[in-house]
Amino acid sequence: MPTIIEPTVATPLNEFQRLLQAQQTHFKSIVRGTDVSLRIDKLNRLKKWIISHQDDIRKAIFEDFCKPEPEVDNFDIKPVLMEIEQAKTHLAEWTAPRNVSGGMLFTGASGQIVYEPKGVVLIIAPWNFPFMLALGPLVSAVAAGCCVVLKPSEVTPKTAELIYRMIDELFKEEEIAVRLGDAQVSQALLKLPFDHIFFTGSPKIGRVVMRAAADNLTSVTLELGGVNPCIIDESADIRDTAEKMIWGKFFNCGQSCLSINYACVHHRVYDRLIRELKAALDRMYGSAETMSENPDYGRIVNKHHFERVKSLLDGSLEAGAECIVGGEYDSNQSFITPTILKDVPDDAPIMHNEIFGPLLGLRKYKDLQEVIDLINAKPKPLAIYIFASNKNMINTVINNTLAGATCINDTTIHFSHPNLPFGGVGQSGMGKAHGHHGFMAFTNERSVLRQRRGLTSFKLVYPPYTAKVKQTIQLVMKYL
Repeated sequence: MPTIIEPTVATPLNEFQRLLQAQQTHFKSIVRGTDVSLRIDKLNRLKKWIISHQDDIRKAIFEDFCKPEPEVDNFDIKPVLMEIEQAKTHLAEWTAPRNVSGGMLFTGASGQIVYEPKGVVLIIAPWNFPFMLALGPLVSAVAAGCCVVLKPSEVTPKTAELIYRMIDELFKEEEIAVRLGDAQVSQALLKLPFDHIFFTGSPKIGRVVMRAAADNLTSVTLELGGVNPCIIDESADIRDTAEKMIWGKFFNCGQSCLSINYACVHHRVYDRLIRELKAALDRMYGSAETMSENPDYGRIVNKHHFERVKSLLDGSLEAGAECIVGGEYDSNQSFITPTILKDVPDDAPIMHNEIFGPLLGLRKYKDLQEVIDLINAKPKPLAIYIFASNKNMINTVINNTLAGATCINDTTIHFSHPNLPFGGVGQSGMGKAHGHHGFMAFTNERSVLRQRRGLTSFKLVYPPYTAKVKQTIQLVMKYL
């Protein structure tokens, strides 16, 4: 096992400076000039390692927070392999220069957009999908032609060590390097002048990242979270809706930035939805009495987050919400059963905080405008979910709200769509990820204009500004 840089006060800042300088030198002398085939070779190395070490990946993530194997396969391993395949398939197209017209004013000149790597980039990954949300951006950065320093989350140490091992076996550190540790390591790395920072995490830490990036005028992609609403119209298929809500809310024990925070349910289908939610929960996870033994249901990642989620539950009950399903917990296992609260008031904590845990709040509405006003009174969410067959209702919500994404008659799955950008807006993030959009996050669009020699249209308006020149300028303003 390679030597791991631990997060201690003894970790010298100049070690990170040395790493950055080594990558900058390597990028300028080697990586910047690499063609598509060499980038694809790197992606193939990643793919081969992942496929041959799937059991190791599953084991590491399970040891970190008991995530069921199918969830690791579906939401950590498969998305990365899909990112790799899409990049390999389209990389020649994505990197090809694009000719653009300038109209009559640029007659004789040619314009072109060249796609070049930003340089040496920093990726800071979260813990909830510790493999996928570290490797997904890495694939995009490699496809773009960058050198990378990757900082996995210390909250999931087994997965972080596995990622360290993988990268150490596949790449020289001047090309791609992993640094392990806690917030001290992240803070030290953020002080350095990287060419781009890709951060996935909470809005609170996103602000820290953005402030640090500002000191070096470093561009950022911030994949943050939000209080995601779900709207259930009376025109929805209620049984289907309930199944999709239960799955989208409680997989990964609710620890997803795309998880539903609260659901606004039309008063005519409110009671029926509650019955169907209970039935769907029982079909998928069984009774509350046997939940702690269910291998298909994970755990809260650590004691800190267990106490945070429990506090949100307790505070919401104190505010007047009623627990109709779940509410049981075991602090020794960081275990909380899937919990559904009804009649959640506006001042309940789960209405104002990203839950990141297995709590689902329900509230009823009569007038859709009430829901729209409620959503617009909060920071812009990462996703809005709508269950309805009424197209007018769907369009009304989309046209009168703002969110990173909207998913209709399902939850969460838009994340996996290969050609949809993923990202937030406002407090839920900035910049986009996945596929071509992820490639562009690490790419500089360089403008190249080639002008002919001799007489050009612009020479006609050079000083001195004679009557003829002024007349020419007026003609240009009027017709071009």
